[in-house]
Order: sequence, then C-alpha cells, then structure tokens
Amino acid sequence: MSHQEIEFKKDMTETIKLTTDQIKLMSLFQNVTGATARDCIEDEKQDRVIFVVNQGKMGLAIGKGGSTIKNLQNVVKRNVELVEYSEDPAEFLRNMLNPKLVSEVKINKRLDGSLQAIILVDAKKKGIVVGREGRNAEKARLLAKRYFQISSVLIQSPEKIME
Repeated sequence: MSHQEIEFKKDMTETIKLTTDQIKLMSLFQNVTGATARDCIEDEKQDRVIFVVNQGKMGLAIGKGGSTIKNLQNVVKRNVELVEYSEDPAEFLRNMLNPKLVSEVKINKRLDGSLQAIILVDAKKKGIVVGREGRNAEKARLLAKRYFQISSVLIQSPEKIME
C-alpha cells in the first residue's frame, strides 16, 4: 500500500487528494467498465469502494444486467458502489440515495455557518434509503462533505398528519 498522494482540482477552490491505490482502482474501473471515474473512495469500515462517475455514464459502468459491475467486484474483491456526479449538491445527494425514493432535498446554512442537507423520504421507504447499518446514509455524508462541504446530512420523513 503506497501513501503517495496526487492532487487534482475539483473546482477553483477545492482539491481532492487521491492515493496511488485509488488512482490504480480508477484506472482498473475504466479498463473494466469503459467509463471514467472522477473519484474513488475506499470505505474500509463498510468494505466497499465507491466510484463517482460522470453524468450519463452509469449505464455504461453498470453494464447489461449489471455484468460489468459484477466483473469489477470480482477483480477488486470488495463491494463496488457507483454514484452519478452532479454539480448540484441536492441532485448529487438524490443520486446517491435513490432518486425515486427521495421526495425533497433541502440545503441550509446553519447558525455556525456550516451547511446541512435535509433529505425527505416517505416513512415506509426510510429504511431502504438509509440502508443496512446506515451504509447509504454514511456514503451520503462522506461524499456531501468531500464535494460540497456539507457537514451534516439528515434523512427524515415528514410527520404523518393525524386525522
């Protein structure tokens, strides 16, 4: 495991650092899927690798019936998760958490100046959105902070109106 870091500009103000291992994973990702990954996060805690792909490239990365992503998982011997990038933080969070199940994403500035995302989901679907052991929520927190300096991500269900 090498710990050399290479930097690249995410936008004019922020820099994302990648280890040589992450760069190798991104290269492998491109060779296997034909899609380019714009980022790679190794989540040791959940034993997974998360790739961020450019808009419109999810289908290419997943492959017919998920075949391409399964091949990649066999090669890296870890779970592989994909997220479609968006410059809009609300859309990016929606992409991470299953756009069909998210009703609304609100991004607020808190009193201390930090950013917070509140994601509204149907109460019946909250478990699916949060994921087993909170893995989806954790992915959203990792990436929201990495890309948009959003320090808090809350997944909530609007209260049911009593009749």
